[in-house]
Order: sequence, then C-alpha cells, then structure tokens
Amino acid sequence: MFRQFIMTACALALAATAHAAADPKALLAASDAIRNPTKSFVLTATLIEYRAGKQTDSNTLSIYSKPDPNGGQYRTLVRFMAPARETGKLMLKNGNDLWFYDPSNQASIRISPEQRLLGQASNGDVATINLSRDYNAKLTGEEDVTDGDRQSRHTNRLALVATVPEGVNYHHIDLWLDAKDARPVKAKFYSDSDRLLKTAYYRRYRNELGVERPTETVIIDGLDPQWVTVMRFDAYSWREIPETWLQRDYLSRFHPE
Repeated sequence: MFRQFIMTACALALAATAHAAADPKALLAASDAIRNPTKSFVLTATLIEYRAGKQTDSNTLSIYSKPDPNGGQYRTLVRFMAPARETGKLMLKNGNDLWFYDPSNQASIRISPEQRLLGQASNGDVATINLSRDYNAKLTGEEDVTDGDRQSRHTNRLALVATVPEGVNYHHIDLWLDAKDARPVKAKFYSDSDRLLKTAYYRRYRNELGVERPTETVIIDGLDPQWVTVMRFDAYSWREIPETWLQRDYLSRFHPE
C-alpha cells in the first residue's frame, strides 16, 4: 500500500509539473526572465545592417536599463557610441514615451509611434520588451521550427495579444519557446492590421549575469526580407542607474561616468 501511495504521489507530482510547464503565462514569464535581467544593468549592443546580404551600416550602443517597480517594463537610455557621426546622440524610453536627443542642436524630440518602428535602433524593443507585462498569452500547440542556426528545435508556440493595444508597438506576436527550458527561439511581430513587421531569431546563448541569455538577435524586416539587422550584446554588468538619467530634461547634461 505504501509503495502504491508513493507511486500515486509521484504521478500526481509529474502531472502537476507538466501542467505548470504548459501554462502559457508561466512560459511567457520564464522567457522574459531569460532575456531580461531582474535588476538595473548596462550592456554594449552592436547593430549590423544588411541589404541583400551585403553590410550597409552599423551602430554601437551603450544601453542602460532599469526595471520600473510599478509598471514592470524597463526604462532604457541608449547612448550612441559609433559611428562618429552618431556619437553622443541619446534615445530615452520611459513608459510609452520615446525621446531622441541630438547634441549638435541640443534638442530633445519626442518620437511618434510610427517612427519607433523605423531604423536599426528601433529594433532594441525586440530585445528588451517585457512581454508578460503587456500581453495575454495563449498556448497554440507544440511545433518543430528551424532556429537561427538552422537547427530543428521542438517548441511551444504562444499567441500573444496586447492587453492595451494603443500602448504597445506590436498588436500581436507569435512566439516560439524551446519546449525544454522556455528559451526564446523565434518571434513574429504584427501590426493591428495583421501586417508582419519583424521576424526575430534569438541565438548564441551565453551565461550573462547568472543566466543563459541570447547574446545575438537576428531581425528580418516584415516588408523587405532582404533587410536584416543583427544585434549582438556584450559587456553585461550590473549597474545602478540614477533616476535623473531617465528624465527627458536631463538628456542635455548626461555623462556616463
């Protein structure tokens, strides 16, 4: 009887684990934790743009991110490091507000939702967006997909729909997570008219700040598949970010050290 009791208890435990693993909300939160550190941090991002297989542009950015304890999203300051023509420019994302600062004219300009989706720097939201904060998730099944390294991966596919559509850049998202560990493998980002805006592949996982994270994201433009941006992340470190750095009025006085 005791043996039967143990076997029954083990079976129930395994069933509960399987059920929890298949819970879409839990899967989405787990994938967010893999992509995003839980405390304030800084990293270096290199964005390389390709058109029809040929490199056409590149940017190097210092990214300072701090989680908002009230909203759950990240507030992020982006400092342009290279090329020389871009050095010193800043971009600030605070809530749904996005500001661009150019030291040449010492003006900070609010960027519209349409402008947010244009250009290489806008791809940063694909890497740092906190999906579980702004999207409801539905598990649509298991699927074998080809990942960014052209390897077959068994995944759970999630359909995400924005809880407040007017407050996000993407109305809905299809997300594929590795069935073993909820690592992001692939995502497709759509507009409210169901137009494909971007496809992202998350790859080159490496231990950064205590977690195996994707250190490279390949982004394919939804309208022009020949336009590809590769984002590489390096030099992760924990860093306390002063509140003043995340204020629009402070951009003209910002100094990283």
